Amino acid sequence: MFQGETAITIDDKGRLAIPVAFRELVASAGGRLIVAYNPYEAGCLWLYPEADWTKVRDQVMALPNAKKVHRNLQLKLVGAATPVEPDGNGRVLIPASHRNAVGIDKKAVLLGMGNKFELWSEQAHLAQIRLTIAEDEVSEDMLDLRL
Repeated sequence: MFQGETAITIDDKGRLAIPVAFRELVASAGGRLIVAYNPYEAGCLWLYPEADWTKVRDQVMALPNAKKVHRNLQLKLVGAATPVEPDGNGRVLIPASHRNAVGIDKKAVLLGMGNKFELWSEQAHLAQIRLTIAEDEVSEDMLDLRL
């Protein structure tokens, strides 16, 4: 399970170094990650281990594509999905098209979010962190949480 926040520097070639704490987990999950757009929030990419990705991909592609929202989800997740593998130094190349589309430059933030990573542009991450959850936004599912 991936968990935690790490400030990341993207090098001139578009590579990010997977934090040492996560390298063994990534390797034990097959080593290959799949990069896809986050369909819900701007400024963010998702990186799934391949086995977890396969489950997500199959669920998304099972949606009837007669609905525009389903096609949009399929486009952002499956159509743009790109496999990446760590090199000998634990770096993965994030495609320029993905980085440019979400505004990731040199500085980014990598979040471990359970079964996947989220790679945020520094600005988008800061904007998300500064948002608070208003009382009227609390869902029924959140009421029983003891935070």
